[in-house]
Amino acid sequence: MSAVLLQSSLHGIPVRRGKVRDVYDFDDRLLFVASDRISAFDHVLPNGIPCKGEVLTRLSQFWFSRLSVRNHFLTSDLTALPLPADTDIQSLAGRSMVVMKTSVVPVECVVRGYLAGSGWKEYCQSGTVCGIPLPEGLQESSRLPTPIFTPADKAESGHDENISFEQMCARIGTELASRLRDISLQAYAEGCSHALTKGIIIADTKFEFGIKDDEIILIDEVMTPDSSRFWPEDQYEAGRGQASYDKQYVRDWLEQSGWDKNSPPPELPDDVVQQTSIRYIDAYEQLTGLPF
Repeated sequence: MSAVLLQSSLHGIPVRRGKVRDVYDFDDRLLFVASDRISAFDHVLPNGIPCKGEVLTRLSQFWFSRLSVRNHFLTSDLTALPLPADTDIQSLAGRSMVVMKTSVVPVECVVRGYLAGSGWKEYCQSGTVCGIPLPEGLQESSRLPTPIFTPADKAESGHDENISFEQMCARIGTELASRLRDISLQAYAEGCSHALTKGIIIADTKFEFGIKDDEIILIDEVMTPDSSRFWPEDQYEAGRGQASYDKQYVRDWLEQSGWDKNSPPPELPDDVVQQTSIRYIDAYEQLTGLPF
């Protein structure tokens, strides 16, 4: 396993740090560095996951090359940027993307094809997911009759809050909201079609978009184990929770650890760290057909 990178450093370059990514501003371009940080229940955990940042970066680049929507990826060649002279390029290689700068749309575009997570909990209470009525009699992990679009308010910190499509329209305009919904559903369909040929179900995922010269641009990460639920198709069975290639393994451990989700989170045990890393790498290798 490679060394874990919890935080990158570029002297003198403006940076914004998210839960996972360090985003450096080079005027007309950005440098996205995917760290090995992992978050769960709105907290960044104290220890990272080996190879995680590389998996997120490589898998996003794979999807960028396959999907029909325009995206922000420019190059993975770090020499394309005027980096500070003391930059440790080796620590950034494989986990970094040079991308175009866009005006970010402040809504996360979530597509759900199966009933899981918070959607399953809401359905049990009200028969809806994000306010959308669903047929009676569905089980946990049931495939939905058709995928549904369930946007979320993009929070700078803390938990993204589900909003209705009507609220999305009020926030960014009906025309843009409708286009983002259609593009998201199309991208999800394209991703699911490919993933099924590799034995993986993409139960749900979230997309982020920006605007550049009045054109919608797919940004950030795409259909990774951080932004999606990946289930092995050969083990799928409705009526229960599923085995997964994503960070559900970490969430499950935290749920049974006794942590209250409000205090600083506990450190993950070595076996949970290693098993999570293996799951991320497996997802990459299965979806791309390439060795990690």
